[in-house]
Amino acid sequence: MKLDNATVLVTGANRGLGLEFARQALAGGAKKVYAGARDPASVALAGVTPVRLDVTDRAQVAAAARELADVDLVINNAGIAHFQQVLADGVEDSLRAMLDTNVFGILAMSRAFGPVLHRNGGGAFLNILSVASWISSPALAAYGVSKAAAWSLTNAVRNELREQGTQVLALHVGFIDTDLTRDIALPKLAPATVVERAYAALEADAAEVMIDDISQAVKAELSGVPGIYTMAGVR
Repeated sequence: MKLDNATVLVTGANRGLGLEFARQALAGGAKKVYAGARDPASVALAGVTPVRLDVTDRAQVAAAARELADVDLVINNAGIAHFQQVLADGVEDSLRAMLDTNVFGILAMSRAFGPVLHRNGGGAFLNILSVASWISSPALAAYGVSKAAAWSLTNAVRNELREQGTQVLALHVGFIDTDLTRDIALPKLAPATVVERAYAALEADAAEVMIDDISQAVKAELSGVPGIYTMAGVR
C-alpha cells in the first residue's frame, strides 16, 4: 500500500513510536492523519486530527469506525508493557491488562475497521509486534505472552481479510528508544528508523517486516534444533 494520499489512523499517537508514525505519515504525503489517544488534548503534532480512542473501550472503537469512514490505513501501535515474570505474584492482573490492550485492542480495531477498509478499496493494517513474540526472557516474559498472542492474531486477521484485498503487515523489532524502554540498558533503535523501515515494507506490499538485526536473527533461527525460543531469550 502506498502512503501518498492515504488516510491514516494511528493508535497511541500522542508520543513515542505512534507520534513518529503520524509525523512521517504527514511527511510521506498522507492526505489525512488521525491521531488516536486516550486524551486527544495530549496530541500536540500540527497537521493531524486528534481522536479520542482507547482501544480497550469497545464503544470508543466502534464510534471511531463510524466517524472515520475515510480511513484506509490503520496502524495498531497502542500497547503497554509490564516487565514481569510469568510466575511472579500478581502477574494475572498484569497479564490481563496487557492482553486487553495488546491483543484484544488489535482484535477490536480489526473487527471495527476491517469493513471500513473494505469499502475503501482494501487498505492495510500495520500491527506493531516485537521480537518478544518469538523469544522470552525473565523481564519480558509476561509481555512476550501478549505479543505472541498478537502475532497469532495478526496472522489470523491477514488470512480472513485476504479476499477483500487488505494488506496486514506484522512489524517485529527489538528495543526502541521510547519512554517504554527508558530503564533498559541495552542498544535501542531510534523511532524514526523503525517507522522509515515500516513504511518501506508497507509500500513493498510485505506481510511481515523484521526491523533490526535481532528480530531478523531470531526469525531466521525459529526452525533451528533446539529452537531459539527454548533458550534464554533477550539479554
